Amino acid sequence: MATTPRPAEVATTIVVFGATGDLAHRKLYPALASLASTGQIPDRLCVVGVARTEMDDAEFERTVIASVAKATGGDQETGAAAFADQGVRFRYLTGSADDSATFQALADLLRGGPDGTHPIGNCLFYLSTAPSLFESIADGLGMAGLAHEDDGFRRFVVEKPFGHDLTSALALTGHLCRWFHERQIFRIDHYLAKETVQNILALRFTNTIFEPLWNRRYVDHVQITVAEDLGVEHRGAFYEHAGALRDIVQNHVMQVLALTAMEPPASFQADAVRDEKVKLLRSVHPLDLDTLERHVVRAQYTAGEVNGVPVPGYREEEGVDPRSHVETYLALRLDVDNWRWAGVPFYIRTGKRLARRVTEVVLRYKAVPFLPLPPSARDTVEPNELVLRIQPDAGIETSFAAKVPGQAFRVRQVRLDFSYAQTFEEAAPEAYERVLHDALVGDATLFIRSDEVEQSWRIVQPLIDGFDQVTLPLTQYPAGSWGPTAAQSLLLAPEDRWRAP
Repeated sequence: MATTPRPAEVATTIVVFGATGDLAHRKLYPALASLASTGQIPDRLCVVGVARTEMDDAEFERTVIASVAKATGGDQETGAAAFADQGVRFRYLTGSADDSATFQALADLLRGGPDGTHPIGNCLFYLSTAPSLFESIADGLGMAGLAHEDDGFRRFVVEKPFGHDLTSALALTGHLCRWFHERQIFRIDHYLAKETVQNILALRFTNTIFEPLWNRRYVDHVQITVAEDLGVEHRGAFYEHAGALRDIVQNHVMQVLALTAMEPPASFQADAVRDEKVKLLRSVHPLDLDTLERHVVRAQYTAGEVNGVPVPGYREEEGVDPRSHVETYLALRLDVDNWRWAGVPFYIRTGKRLARRVTEVVLRYKAVPFLPLPPSARDTVEPNELVLRIQPDAGIETSFAAKVPGQAFRVRQVRLDFSYAQTFEEAAPEAYERVLHDALVGDATLFIRSDEVEQSWRIVQPLIDGFDQVTLPLTQYPAGSWGPTAAQSLLLAPEDRWRAP
């Protein structure tokens, strides 16, 4: 991604809806403090918190500083200094997102009082709330006249999920666009702000040793894995409505798929990159409800051991229906109908309570067509692999065949392994630092456009329909494993296997 400048030196306000919530305290305020400590926020910045909890401005500032100290392991004086050095001011407004009086009070506050004529300047509305409040907050801002860009920008920042299916996603976009232009809406998928996800583009488009081999002529198949060793923790009630499909596949996985397989953009400008992502998502072959079983495996974890610790099954988790049929594991095979990838299967899997936490993309290359080697060496030759590790140990590794030293002609696979942490001294910014900074400066590259949302839901909608109609069986897998054995059936070649990271 192109390096973005420091935000413009004009009066700017960040309005945080859901200001007392967990997400704001764990992610947003520490990210803001980090940006402040490095001078990457506007001068004269004001942070306005909006929530139901009763408190005054000073108490809100204290809670923000306390949350920064907790997240960073530092003391409150350090967090306070970061904000004070940049002249950050804090204001607080008690109110409900479904009450028009809240938004009138917000407008008065931003303008300097009921009779004030003070220009608002730039305003970033950050929705750290439940998705059910997105529409009512947009309505409140619009009716209070806070969506108009008469005296500065107005940006409406929302977290995923963007709808719960294709129909609701389209309806949400239509509703937000009653008040805001598409260019004003910044939809966050924090996965895109991870350094290694962005480095997929750097690897592909700045290295001639990789890009010529990034196509159907050389690639046999692609595997994308998003595995977690944790269960649903205290999010059982949420997960009952989301499942692996809505929680991970529709958003994170589709974005990683798009960056991995898209064509080179004409530039690294936001719309140039996003245009290519949308073109790729449009090329994903639609799944057929009648043949879904041949392309999808869904499963749910049972009791087992993770890292030697006994853990309960999904149905024993807090907030989960004891008869739940929600998937905690999903594997699928997708095809991309374009010139670059025709005939190359994309295998995707994600799950909770798997053997370990890992997110990676694997390009498995085709076997060489002929081996001019002694018979004793042929059986040990395996196809090359290129592995892009996104987390937790961000890096890139590749494998190739080499002769083992000695009189006999023996061949063994060896690996080259690159680690970002061991190579670069620079610390990678947290994902929320990047998305917050880019929202402030108006760089939309890492944010999701409405047509991207639509195409992602289009791809997964047949799965939603199949799950609702109970046409796709739900299998099981023990916690601590790599998922159900049935997932092997998705791989087309008998010799292919899911990679064990």
